[in-house]
Amino acid sequence: MKKILILIVTATFLASCGTSKVAKEARKTFDGNWILTGVTYPNNPGDFNVTLFNEASASCFRNSSWDFVSNNNRGTYSVTGSGCDGDTNYFIWSIDEENNSAGVYDFLLKPTNNNYKSTTGNQGFRLNLKSLSESNMVWEQTVSLDGSPFTIRMNFVKLN
Repeated sequence: MKKILILIVTATFLASCGTSKVAKEARKTFDGNWILTGVTYPNNPGDFNVTLFNEASASCFRNSSWDFVSNNNRGTYSVTGSGCDGDTNYFIWSIDEENNSAGVYDFLLKPTNNNYKSTTGNQGFRLNLKSLSESNMVWEQTVSLDGSPFTIRMNFVKLN
């Protein structure tokens, strides 16, 4: 009986340390090819000269192609548009369950080289995973503009 009790306690402990069911489902939903259809500024109408991910202007990211692989949290994206490099960029990603607020998760994206080794040391980008479905995804990033919060919203559509 004592062995069974120890086994149950151990199994419960291990299960509680794992990724939540919601986060696991989110990871599966990320898997596949996405198009970043638009970049908007919901609290600030107009156009702004915004650089995303220290990479390129928001206009280069419109209609960019993103590929997420959920079994190893790796991915690629290619920016498009006139005057944009069009190279394939590599990253690792994760869903941060620590900052869960009412089912909304932070999404962490870290640039890497083509071998998935960090190019930025221990730095990356924290985005809010605002919504996620089988066909649509919305990220938001809040930055500071003239000392005030400035929200950047990125809207994705899944290709599959």
